[in-house]
Amino acid sequence: MYVDSHCHLDFPDLQENLSEILENMKRNQVTHALCVSVNLPDWPRIVNLIETHANLWGSVGVHPDYEDTPEPDVDMLCKHAQHPRIVAIGETGLDYYRLSEPLDWQRERFRVHIRAGNQSGLPLIIHTRSSAEDTLRLMREENAAGCGGVMHCFTESWDVAEQAMEQNFYISLSGIVTFKNATQLHDVARRMPLDRLLIETDSPYLAPVPYRGKRNDPSKVIHVAEKIAEIKQIPVSEVAEASTNNFFNLFKKIQ
Repeated sequence: MYVDSHCHLDFPDLQENLSEILENMKRNQVTHALCVSVNLPDWPRIVNLIETHANLWGSVGVHPDYEDTPEPDVDMLCKHAQHPRIVAIGETGLDYYRLSEPLDWQRERFRVHIRAGNQSGLPLIIHTRSSAEDTLRLMREENAAGCGGVMHCFTESWDVAEQAMEQNFYISLSGIVTFKNATQLHDVARRMPLDRLLIETDSPYLAPVPYRGKRNDPSKVIHVAEKIAEIKQIPVSEVAEASTNNFFNLFKKIQ
C-alpha cells in the first residue's frame, strides 16, 4: 500500500484525466493522495475534489512563488482549516531560486502560515528552494516545531534534513530521487530513518524514471518507493509500510 503525500490533482492537466488517474492509483495500490493548495482563488477546486473522492484529502495555503495573488492571514487560514477534509497548512515556505530580493513579503507570508499551523494544530507543508538557511531560521523563530509538518520535495543536504527533523518535521522524497545525477539526494535517502520518511509525486511535475519528462500523477509514487528501497538495500514493502504509517501519523485528521 502506497500514499502520495503531495500532488496537485486540481491542476487542469490532471483534473481532465482524473478518472484514468484514480484507476491507475488503484491498480498500483496507491490508496490515498494529499492535494496541496498553492493559492486561495483556486482553493475551491481542491475542496470539490476532496468532497467527492473519499481517498483524496487537501491543504490550504499560498505557495511562495505566487506574487500576484491574495495574501492569506492567520484567521483566514485557520477558518479554512476547519473543513473536515483539510489536513494541513501549506504549501508554504521560501523560494529564492525563481524570485529575487526584496522578498520580505515572502518571509512574512511564511510566518503567517507557521502561526496558522500552530493556532489550528495542523501540520505544515514546507517548500524550500535555494533558501534553506532562512527557512530553518524562520521555522525556529516561529516555533514551527509546535505543529510539525513535512519538508516536501526535499532536495537539500543531509545536514538540512537533520535540522528539520530536530524541529519535528518529516522529509518527503519525490521523483527526483530516481534521477541519476541526484547524488546528494541519494545520500539523504540512504541515511534517512524510515520513521521520518514520506514519499510524493508533486505531480504533475517531476515524473520519476522511467517516466521522466512526461506528465506525472499519484499512481507513479511507487517508483519513488522502489528507488529508495534500492538505495537503502531493503524490501520495497518496508518503504511502503513506513511511509504510509508516517503519513497517517502526521496528518491525523485522515481516517
